[in-house]
Amino acid sequence: MAWIRIRCRPLLVLYVALSSILGAIDASAGDADPVYRACVDQCENTGCVGAKCFQHCNFSKGNAIDGPWYLQEPLYLRWKRWDCQSDCRYECMLTREEERKELGYKPVKYYGKWPFHRVYGIQEPVSVALSVLNLAIQFHGWVSFFILVNYKLPFRPNKKVYYEYTGLWNIYAMLAMNSWFWSAVFHSRDVDFTEKLDYSSAVAVLGYSLLLAILRVFNVKDEAARVMVTAPVIAFVTTHILYLNFYQLDYGLNMKVCVVMGVLQLLLWGIWAGVSQHPSRWKLWVVVVGGGIGMLLEIFDFPPYWGLVDAHALWHATTIPLTYLWWSFVRDDSEFRTSALLKKIK
Repeated sequence: MAWIRIRCRPLLVLYVALSSILGAIDASAGDADPVYRACVDQCENTGCVGAKCFQHCNFSKGNAIDGPWYLQEPLYLRWKRWDCQSDCRYECMLTREEERKELGYKPVKYYGKWPFHRVYGIQEPVSVALSVLNLAIQFHGWVSFFILVNYKLPFRPNKKVYYEYTGLWNIYAMLAMNSWFWSAVFHSRDVDFTEKLDYSSAVAVLGYSLLLAILRVFNVKDEAARVMVTAPVIAFVTTHILYLNFYQLDYGLNMKVCVVMGVLQLLLWGIWAGVSQHPSRWKLWVVVVGGGIGMLLEIFDFPPYWGLVDAHALWHATTIPLTYLWWSFVRDDSEFRTSALLKKIK
């Protein structure tokens, strides 16, 4: 089960899709404000918002990018991708929000995002920190699983592990950690490149977790059967990722794909937990219920407190204990299957 960002989540994505549609109506209220637009236009022309000026705005004029080196924008600014336009938008947003606050108005979104305060150039510092923590808990879960299977549980006579899904869970861990890594990068700086990598990583781990759910729930062990199940799923996910990256980053289509894969995965694990006699099936139910409660944070979206902590960041916080419990189930499953196979041999 892929505990990843809201872009593609197995348990919450259906609910979030509905809330996103409702939230999109007011998603650009801030950047549509004439006062805000005038501020940005003036800043791009003068390089200043009130008493604060951006020296590198001078590099955005003319053909400096093709001119001599001393007329080009400094390398460290180009690497961070904080250009004149983005800095002007940010400073005008803060200025306008202060004015609105004095008038008694509530915060609004700008370009689909709440007004966050940068910390050392990071757009959403709390979400970044929580993404890193999620990456760390994924790594901890995978290492504990790896040690259990390879050093604590018995081996077959041919020196291979008894648990048939070991390799599949190892791949899942790599994809999940990769997804959280790009989540942290995307929340640090939202540009086209980081957005595509974030979406692609999320789709990849969600598609793979669906495949893993199918193989485990139906106990597919035969190699030929695994290939028959794996091939169409991988082909579909790969085609969708290529479509997003090289044809069109279609948010609506991507949401639909995530909804289908997420709901299918949820149904598979939920039904299996209900009908199986797995000793740790209760952990699956806790994860499902916990995800449902966390979903409320996304439905009832609210502006960030102190310009740092919003509902999305809090949702990231809920995934940390859920991920820990999920890997605990995986370890229990490896012990359960190993014990069952050893009993058959005896």
